[in-house]
Amino acid sequence: MIKLKNVSKYYYGKGVVATGFSKVNLELNLGEFVAITGESGSGKSTLLNVISGLDTYEDGEMYINGEETSHYIEKDFEEYRRKNIGNIYQSFNLINSYTVYQNIALVLMLNGEKDIKNRVIELIKKVDLYKFRNTKVSRLSGGQKQRVAIARALAKDVPIIIADEPTGNLDKRSALSVMKLLSELSHDKLVIVVTHNYDQVAPYVTRKITMHDGKILEDVKVKDIDNKATYKPSKLNTLSIFNRFRLGFRNTFNIIPKFVLLLLVFSFIVGALMSEYSSFRKEETQSKEEASNVVFKNKSVNRIVLKKKDKSVITDNDLEVLRKLDNVDYVVDNDLLLDTELGLRDEDDNYWVRTFIMPYINFKNTVDVGRLPENDNEILLEMNEDCYYFSYERDKMLEKEWFFVNDYNETAANNKKLKIVGISYNNHLNYDDIYSYVGDTLQKELKVEIHKQFSDVVINFYGKNHKVDRYSTAFQLTPSDRVPVGQAYIPERYSYLCYKNDCLWSTFDVTNNNLYYKDTKTFTISRTYNKKNITSMVDIPDYKKDNFEFQYDGKIYINTQDFLSLFDKENYQASVFVKDKELVHDTALNINKLGYETLEIKDTLVELGFAQYIRIIKLIITIALVVTLFFISYFIIKIILKSRNTYYSIIRMLGGTKNITTELLVIELMLVANIAYFIFMIFVYINHMGMINVKLFTDIYEVFKVNDYIILYLIVVGMAFVSSMRYSRKLFKDSVMKSFKEEV
Repeated sequence: MIKLKNVSKYYYGKGVVATGFSKVNLELNLGEFVAITGESGSGKSTLLNVISGLDTYEDGEMYINGEETSHYIEKDFEEYRRKNIGNIYQSFNLINSYTVYQNIALVLMLNGEKDIKNRVIELIKKVDLYKFRNTKVSRLSGGQKQRVAIARALAKDVPIIIADEPTGNLDKRSALSVMKLLSELSHDKLVIVVTHNYDQVAPYVTRKITMHDGKILEDVKVKDIDNKATYKPSKLNTLSIFNRFRLGFRNTFNIIPKFVLLLLVFSFIVGALMSEYSSFRKEETQSKEEASNVVFKNKSVNRIVLKKKDKSVITDNDLEVLRKLDNVDYVVDNDLLLDTELGLRDEDDNYWVRTFIMPYINFKNTVDVGRLPENDNEILLEMNEDCYYFSYERDKMLEKEWFFVNDYNETAANNKKLKIVGISYNNHLNYDDIYSYVGDTLQKELKVEIHKQFSDVVINFYGKNHKVDRYSTAFQLTPSDRVPVGQAYIPERYSYLCYKNDCLWSTFDVTNNNLYYKDTKTFTISRTYNKKNITSMVDIPDYKKDNFEFQYDGKIYINTQDFLSLFDKENYQASVFVKDKELVHDTALNINKLGYETLEIKDTLVELGFAQYIRIIKLIITIALVVTLFFISYFIIKIILKSRNTYYSIIRMLGGTKNITTELLVIELMLVANIAYFIFMIFVYINHMGMINVKLFTDIYEVFKVNDYIILYLIVVGMAFVSSMRYSRKLFKDSVMKSFKEEV
């Protein structure tokens, strides 16, 4: 059955070589009850470990049923132990966090047994521990633990039973019972017992071996054996998938301090990754929002600009259909307003700053100074708290009257007096950006000025075309109710352009041309003006004549009705703002199906060149953090898991393969990682619901997408997987006994 030929076992440590046993020659067969005796340190237990495949040997050859084992690797010894060896250990090697039932059932589970419960109960009764079946073995006496170890060994129906001092912790009666049981087993098995008390086993043994100083001093045949047994290694299955997860779940929670420590480690990992990744995402989002665009002033990535494919007018019915589409938050019909920049001037001409016009429906912030608008002429400003233009005048702004003015300081919206009633601070804005939020009525009044800004206006004056420059007063069309319909007042200095320097009652054409329409009107020149007579002809205060050359000379005045007929047109373009910016493209496709051409603003944004380099650097930092976190967490996890070395070594002693034991470790760490991750997600959700208020959770909810959660989840469980695989490689790289005795 088992034959040792000149087998030696040595131990190496700190430059010293120690002998476990030397040049042992031995042959053991089925049906024998072998007792090995000798003083402590004589090599008895070491010999048992080699015979049972728990430890390796250095010299000689060990045969198992005639097969050489010197070429065996750990995987081969695992298979040998599973199918051939049942161990009863001197130190019990029980799992203290398991109950009596669980310790015995573990062997059957590892061997793929199906009818476990009845078999375990039968064995528990055989060793007289039935009333302790649900008691953790850590609460048992030494004798009770020994009986659990014996029952566990008997659970494996294998040809070899190896017992190291099996009765050392038992009373005389229990010891006698165990010896009788082992004697009965030896009729068709090989039973090897190491003992200091030979007299206790003498009535049962068939062979006595005495060891001294690592050598066999005596090998005496005590009685003949009637051996008709044949070698039949157990036919065992492997641990089922269900039981692997069952054990993994049990191992996760059976030692609460260990579970809490691992949970804290993985919670730290999740928190650190979430914090760094959200910072990266936030900066990336902010970089995109600050991307440049020379055409569109409103650069919201939620915005979709649209027009009809046939360039026809967008009606109220069209707008209503758009509002009802999925993912549409709101629709701005006076779309050009979003990309309009006007001046903001007070009644005394003390201020003239650039401001972006915004529909009030766009306002999503809070009011920090004043209140929300209530009337048509009231507006709300949004600016950086450190805005350059209004750093020291916040309170005075709410007391003055204001006007919107165009590029040449002409008041827009029919000279309407405005009142600033509220100020909102948005520190994401540039220091010189100011947004004016206006209501529906004021939007419509500004529409004329807006259409004029976005149109190409050409005046054909005596056969020569003059393109109107929005930044100059030259040929600038200006409305005045004092001018008769169809007529025009021109500067006196334009007379040189006419025949014999006389322009009166001659005509000129005005063409308004833009993306959607072209309109031409003819006007008759009925009067000319200069600095002296302008105040009597059109509506400007007399005191402003001092600025005549700068602000007025060059303008062409026409009747307000004529002015509106040129520029007060229907809307041909609108903007849709979506609720979920991740679905902006899908929403655009749905709008296209309704007969529109669309432009997604996010596709028009161009980031500054250095932003790309900053993103790459940030990505490198994030990757470096992940690597650093892994090694820090692995170091801590390794310290925590040292308390589990004994557990995983016992699993292997009982027949668990290295792969199965590794899988149990993987399941345990990955389960803890999952718990930590989803606890973190629960806190993000309850923070969003307003139950708590943590900035980190708020940032995560605002900037994370579904794929971000998935990426971070994969990183966390990946780190758990790699940690468990790395640890198991170190733990299981040597023989079972070396792993059992040494630290990783």
